[in-house]
Amino acid sequence: MTATDNKISVVINTYNASLHLAKVLDSVKEFDEVVVCDMESTDNTCEIAQEYGCKIVTFPKANHKSAEPARTFAIQSATNKWVLVVDADELVEPELREALYAVANNPDSAAGYYIPRKNMFMGMFVRDFHFDYQLRFFIREGTVWPPYVHTFPVIQGPVEKLKCSKQACLLHLMDESMHEYLEKMNLYTDDETEKKRDKGYGLWALLWRPAWRFFKKYFMDGSFRMGTRGLIRALMAAVYQFILVAKIIEKRYRD
Repeated sequence: MTATDNKISVVINTYNASLHLAKVLDSVKEFDEVVVCDMESTDNTCEIAQEYGCKIVTFPKANHKSAEPARTFAIQSATNKWVLVVDADELVEPELREALYAVANNPDSAAGYYIPRKNMFMGMFVRDFHFDYQLRFFIREGTVWPPYVHTFPVIQGPVEKLKCSKQACLLHLMDESMHEYLEKMNLYTDDETEKKRDKGYGLWALLWRPAWRFFKKYFMDGSFRMGTRGLIRALMAAVYQFILVAKIIEKRYRD
C-alpha cells in the first residue's frame, strides 16, 4: 500500500441543494478531498461549495430526474483511491469517518462497503433498531453507477457491510411532506419503469409486491414501533410498488 492509498474523496451530487449543503460540507471537511458534481443549479449551491474550497465539476441537467446519470462522472472526477458518496442532505457522523479511515488503512479491506444510514420521517429519525444500508464507500477505479434511480454502484471486487458502532452512520436530513413524497414517487417510478420495463409483471406482481413491501417495512424493519407514523411509512412503501408495477403494465399495453 502506497502513502496515498488511504486517502478518501467525498463525492456529492447536487442540484439546487443549498438548503442543507453547508451542514453537509461541515460534516465532511476533514476528509482529504470533497468533489461537488453540480447539475447546473440555479440557486447558490455552487457558491456555497466554493466557500468550502470544494472541487466543483458540472454535469448537464438536461431532462434527468435524479442524480444517478451523473454518479459515474462524479466518482471518476475524484482523485483518491477511496470514494465516499454523500447526498446533499446527509451528514457524516465523526464515528463514521473514523471507521472509514480504518478501512482505508487496512490492506485486507474489501473493495466496497454498505454503510448505515438513519432516515427521518414525519419529524423523527427512524430509531436505532433499523438502519438503511447504502453501498456508498468503495474503491474508485472501475466503479460504475447505473443511470437509474434506486440503484447501487457496480464495484470491481468483494463488498461487505461496514462493521461499526451505532453512532457511525449517515444522518439523512430530508424530511419530506406527503406532497413532496408523492411528487418524488411519481418521478422516481417513471425512471424505474424504464429500468424494469422488460419485467413480466402482471396481476400477481400488482398484488404481492406491495404486500411484501408493506410486510417488510412494517414488521421486519420495525416501523410498527413508530406508531401511526410507522403505519403511514409502510403503506407509502407499498403504494410506491403498486404505482411502479401499474406503470410497467400500462407501458406494455400501450406499446
